[in-house]
Amino acid sequence: MYIPFDQIDFEARVWIYQANRPLTNDEVGTLTETLKAALDEWEAHGLKLTASGKIFHNRFVVIAVDESKELPSGCSIDKSVHWLQEIGPRLGVDFFDRSLMYIDDRGELQSIPVSGIKSAVNAEELAPDTTVFDNTVTTKSQWMKRWKVRADATWLKRYFAAQQAS
Repeated sequence: MYIPFDQIDFEARVWIYQANRPLTNDEVGTLTETLKAALDEWEAHGLKLTASGKIFHNRFVVIAVDESKELPSGCSIDKSVHWLQEIGPRLGVDFFDRSLMYIDDRGELQSIPVSGIKSAVNAEELAPDTTVFDNTVTTKSQWMKRWKVRADATWLKRYFAAQQAS
């Protein structure tokens, strides 16, 4: 059963998928309607899941399920992955490319290749106080508190420690 994202429980489990390019407003509309329909019918072992999905910054797809009502199964989680695997090629988007990380550079979304993080730190394109998107959060509450967080509060802190040591 689909519910609006702002109504899903704070402890709902979330999965974040990032598009490898910005989505147009039309694509966001298509993706939103596709997700709503799919999530409205989402089940685990024949029982409806209370779920939501929303697109943020024309780049991130966040899917949430209220596990206090019904737990998703491995098969139902796989099904949610398949939705994005199906619609991605139709839109010309890869939602599974983890070779890029995203930063909020003064309100503008930028990407940095993960392989280029060290050089971005050395070039001061990525600083400890740069806002990054931490797609490893697992609940809506975590998403609200630390999805957008300072780089030095994430796994990236090791790059700043190495820079300060040299």
